[in-house]
Amino acid sequence: MRSQPTEEQLLSIAVAAAQAAASELVARFRRPAVDVRSKTTATDPVSAADLAAEAAIRAVLTRERPGDAILGEEGGESGGVSGLRWVVDPLDGTVNYLYGIAKVAVSVACEDANGALAGVVLDPLGGDCFTATRSGHARLNDEVVEASSCAALERALVATGFAYDAGVRREQGAIVAALLPKVRDIRRAGSAATDLASCAAGRVDAYFERGVQAWDIAAGALICSRAGLAVRMLAEVPPAEGRSALPFGIVVAPPALIDELEQLVT
Repeated sequence: MRSQPTEEQLLSIAVAAAQAAASELVARFRRPAVDVRSKTTATDPVSAADLAAEAAIRAVLTRERPGDAILGEEGGESGGVSGLRWVVDPLDGTVNYLYGIAKVAVSVACEDANGALAGVVLDPLGGDCFTATRSGHARLNDEVVEASSCAALERALVATGFAYDAGVRREQGAIVAALLPKVRDIRRAGSAATDLASCAAGRVDAYFERGVQAWDIAAGALICSRAGLAVRMLAEVPPAEGRSALPFGIVVAPPALIDELEQLVT
């Protein structure tokens, strides 16, 4: 019987898979976009670069871990028998990528029934590689990182993002308008995985967003947790009169800020 892999072995595979995707993305960056189409809304694109990057990831995972399940943003879920599942976003920040904005990420995580075991968020254009395992440190390019210890919301630089649905964005805009006077400032990178990695490295103090999917946050949430941040999920909010429903989300912050921030963005 084949023994279960260690967390470090899984992380090594995740990094290799992310690097394979990065090669596809770098080769296509700032070149004419090919086969761009819309998914959930007219503002939610997918391109040949997304598909090629996910195919590269799947090729590595299928070779190294043929019995594992894979959940990918573009290719859906394939079944497995090992009890492990890989959660993959081949190109987080597709709109940035199509506009030639170098703020994108490849996100690869491996999870079991108890959550993420290993994860990597790789900046394919800048080279930063954020990693963590369930029992290890959060690292940036093999150096241990520590997140912000900010304890006052008015001094916090907060990252966020917005959904593709116009009605949801209207509600998100109202939340940001109420939050903005209470914090140092707000940043919007256009990539949830990038925001999470930035939070883990102390480049921003906190982050929240609704409308994220499992592949957006699986690796980044683990990295944030191992960097010492509190990570909480935001439950869906049903529609009310004149207001759109708010989808599932995430909020990440130093322990001293998490309760106050969660209340404000809920």
